[in-house]
Parts: sequence; structure tokens; C-alpha cells
Amino acid sequence: MMRTLRHFSLWMLLAVTLMAWQGAMARELPDFTELVEEAAPGVVNISTTRMVQSRNPFQGFGGEEIPEIFRHFFGDRFPMPPGHGSGRPQERQSLGSGFIISEDGYIMTNAHVVDGADEILVRFNDRRELPAELVGSDERTDVAVLKVDTEDLPTLRLGDSDGLKVGEWVAAIGSPFGFDHSVTAGIVSAIDRTLPRDAYVPFIQTDVAINPGNSGGPLFNLEGEVVGINSQIFTRSGGFMGLSFAIPINVAMDVADQLRSDGEVRRGWLGVMIQPVSRDLAESFGMDEPRGALIADLDPEGPAAEGGLQAGDVILEVDGARVHDSSTLPRLIGRTAPGNDVELELMRDGKRRSLEITLGDWPDSGSAAEAKADDSQQARLGITVTELDTSERKRLGIEGGVRIASVDPAGAAARAGVRAGDVLVSIDHRDITDASQLVSLARDLPTDRAVPVRLYREGRSLFVALRLAGD
Repeated sequence: MMRTLRHFSLWMLLAVTLMAWQGAMARELPDFTELVEEAAPGVVNISTTRMVQSRNPFQGFGGEEIPEIFRHFFGDRFPMPPGHGSGRPQERQSLGSGFIISEDGYIMTNAHVVDGADEILVRFNDRRELPAELVGSDERTDVAVLKVDTEDLPTLRLGDSDGLKVGEWVAAIGSPFGFDHSVTAGIVSAIDRTLPRDAYVPFIQTDVAINPGNSGGPLFNLEGEVVGINSQIFTRSGGFMGLSFAIPINVAMDVADQLRSDGEVRRGWLGVMIQPVSRDLAESFGMDEPRGALIADLDPEGPAAEGGLQAGDVILEVDGARVHDSSTLPRLIGRTAPGNDVELELMRDGKRRSLEITLGDWPDSGSAAEAKADDSQQARLGITVTELDTSERKRLGIEGGVRIASVDPAGAAARAGVRAGDVLVSIDHRDITDASQLVSLARDLPTDRAVPVRLYREGRSLFVALRLAGD
């Protein structure tokens, strides 16, 4: 009898302990109900419409008529809709999310949500639908600002994304696959993530479930404050795989303020090509740790060259802000307005020194000719280039040539093995004289065969085969 009572007491103790542990766990898990009730009215659904030119699927058969062989097998069971395949414009629609940042109708979303839109419609939490005007968008940060003609809208509270910590709980509200005001939650997986082709955004990485349609929606902390804009996912299937990326709200609001006041975004430009500092390089430069951005080359007419920077300098700080690695430098420079001075702390010849540089304006925000050249090169070859000065050409023993400043990881040049820093000498057996001539040559390159490209890399000449995708 006593043994039975002891066993019963032991089981009761375990049961009470388990219930207490479960209660403690339940109290530790966050409750998002109040957050959602407060924030949901400030989140909107964005639908866009754009007109695209349709293609005639039977164009190769000589017109709009269904070929006789199709009639033979299908008869009239699959009649062609009137005008189908006629090359007439057709509507394309897409969905995204956004959130209200001011009572008088300003709305934040992603630039890619409204890219190329002919019509933008905003649907609110109370089911009202209003047309929106695009105030401005910035592709480099993927931020866009819209305006609807109304007043007294519910706004969201903005937080400080610089204060986010890894492991912190966050939640997202958006319209995945068109399902309005869906809520998902998770934690901050990493901060200051650099993604390919997004050098100006220190992304917030989370494990919050984000899917198509969530783009442009807000990311909240537990205080109900917006700390980011959900922008990208890493996926091999087209759906959520546990890696989501948000634009920090501090970065987004700086862009939004410029778009609202000026309709465009201007960034500081240093005019350098940079590379990471490896452990071996750090040792060779007399540095205690591998950090900073190593200047591999300079634009001879850029602010860095005019201000006294040299190839081989390692930039360690910008206005007192630490340059952790090479990806940090573009963000620090880009957030400073052109024409302003920045104080650079750098390592040169094993010694630290300071240098003050007056930043320039990005070349692609300058003359129309420069912008056109950049667009053409990027679209056809997947590169941007800078001119070579006389001393560089003399050193390489060439008459012309251009230096490759950046390479699109998904472009034709990257597939051919071209790298940033290479000197492009000839393409398809035709010598390159300058950037403008390259634009003309790129426009006429064939898409049905590979063409030879001659490069100089680290003082050595080599050829690669470039194949352009069909237009």
C-alpha cells in the first residue's frame, strides 16, 4: 500500500512539473493578436495592370488561322478566341502588398511590384479600392512610393531597424497568392545580408513565411513597429523555403523621403573598384585582422582619384563608421548625398591615415548618353564599364579598350567567365576603342552563335566565348 502511494505521489509530482513547464513555455511564446488588430488597417493590397504585346502562336504557319492539321484532329472543339494571336496588346495583372506611411495617402511598397504598371489599384482593409499614382521608385533599393487621393488613413508606426537583433521575433502581414491580410511569424535569422546585385541594401534575413504577393508588405517587431519591407525570397521551387529578406525600414524611409521631395534618389559616388581583404592580404598590408575594402582600381576622373586615394589603399572607416568588409563600403558611401565631404580612415603602406573626399554623383544619374550606354551594355552583355586612361593603355600596350566595372551574375558575360576588373579589348574580332563604340557593337552582336572576346586579366591576354540569349 505504501509503495502504491509513493508511486502515485511521484506521478502527481511529474504531472504538476510538466504542467508548470508547459505553462511557462506558453507564456514565453509571443502573442501577435494585438499587433495584428492594431496594424492590419494600415496594410494594403496592391494590384497592377500593364499592357503587353501578344504573340501569334501560329505565326510560323502564315497567319491567324488555325492550321488544317489542328482542325483535322480537334475540329471546332478548341476554337481560337477572336483576336487571339493577332499581336494586339493584352492585359497582364500582378499582385503585391504595401503599407500606409502618412494619413494623406502615401503608401510604401517594392519597386518591382509596380514596375511597368499602366494602372495601379490599392485595396484597403475596409474593402475600399482607389487608384494610385506612382510618386517614384528606386530600383537599387527596390523601394517605391505611391499616392492615393484620400485623407485620414490609418498609418503604421515605424521602428528603428538598426536596433534589430538576431533571434528576435518578427511578423509579416501581406497578400500571398492574393489572400489579403495573411499573417506569418518567425525570427530574425541574420542582419546586414548582402545579396547579388543589391550592394546598397543591408537585408534583414528571417524565417518568416513569405510568398509571391507578400512583396512590399511590412515586417513588424513585437512592439508593432515596422522594421522592414518584405522584398525577396530564396527559393528553388517558387515558394517559401525558409529564407526571406526584408529591406530595413531606415534604408527604405531615406529613399522614400527623397522620392517624395525630389521624385528621384541621389547617392554619393566614390569612383573606385573594390575587393575583399583576405587574411593573407591583411597580413601583407600590416593589418591585425582582415577587414575593410581594398581599392583595386580607380576611375581616373572620379572623386577618389581627385581626392588622393590610390590603388592598394584599404578603406577602414567612413565618417567614423567601421567598414566591416567590401560590401559595407557602397552602403556607407551611397547613403551620403553627392557634394558632401566624407572622412575616410585608411591603411596605406602599413600606416593608418585620414583623407577627406568630396563625393560625386553617380554617373548613371547624369547625362542621357551615359545612362543610355549603361542600359544597353547591361541589357545585352550584362556588364558596366569605365574608360581607361592613357597610362593604363600604355602599360598594357593597347590602343583602346575599356575596364569592366561590374558584371551581372545572371548575364551573358558572367556565363562566359568575364570578371569585374578585366579589360575588354575586342569583341567578335573587332577592337574596342571606347565605351560608346562598345554600345554600338553590342547592339549588333548575333544571338545564333558564340563570339570571341579578348580580355586582359592581371596583365595577361586571354579569350573567352560569349553567347547572347535571343531577344
